[in-house]
Amino acid sequence: MAEQFLTIDNLRKVWLSVDALFTGLSDDEWRTQSLCPDFDARGILDHLAGVEYVLWGWRPNGLENPPPFEKMGDFVAETAKLTGPQLLDRAEALMHDRLRELEAMSPEEFGGPSLTPAGAGTYDRFMEIRVFDFWVHERDLRTPLGRPTDDGGPEAAMALSEVHRSLGYIVGKKIGLPDGMSIRFALTGGVETDLYAAVDGRAAVVDHVDDPDVVVTSDFVTFMQLACGRIDPEPQIEAGLISWSGNDEWGAKAARSLAYTM
Repeated sequence: MAEQFLTIDNLRKVWLSVDALFTGLSDDEWRTQSLCPDFDARGILDHLAGVEYVLWGWRPNGLENPPPFEKMGDFVAETAKLTGPQLLDRAEALMHDRLRELEAMSPEEFGGPSLTPAGAGTYDRFMEIRVFDFWVHERDLRTPLGRPTDDGGPEAAMALSEVHRSLGYIVGKKIGLPDGMSIRFALTGGVETDLYAAVDGRAAVVDHVDDPDVVVTSDFVTFMQLACGRIDPEPQIEAGLISWSGNDEWGAKAARSLAYTM
């Protein structure tokens, strides 16, 4: 039960932060291109609220009952003629209902089997991915707008956990770290932590490595945006927001090869 309410609270926090961002945007700012090439500012809100519209009233009931994503078209048609502020009003009402719905779910429902964007999983895992989605898309817009962000807290840690789960894939497939080598990612800023991976036949996340071959040090938001394929690593390297020590060849490749999703 405690984990359920932590996830719901994190979803509430990331939504309220998105809500605060969109409140008071000028007409020009509503048309700002975000770091996600698929969306301008309005597109981000349409996407985030539209997925919640799809999930509203849906119960997974196992892996044979996928989310009704066909409802996304209904939401887009409904909101197409709304102004930006009217779309925000619609999103606010929808998120109010969604959060109340989540709070009313039993632990068995919330933790039950469900299809998720990452494949077969549980409904609570799906909601953790929703926290990640909100967190990343908010920064997709705040960065080009030059708006400051609060990058700490449990919601940021939950967003990071999505990347951490994929660290073995990133290290093994995207970076291509050779067998027998290990790497530490030292994150600073909003979430200060160390992430480790080692290659022993295949790359995998490990709890700790005493003497890793490569250490990549990165600002937390820079690490997240690089992993999500949102920004070019070269300006970040030049600005010192990501650097490396140890094996120079593999440190340089790691800093430039984090992108695993878009």
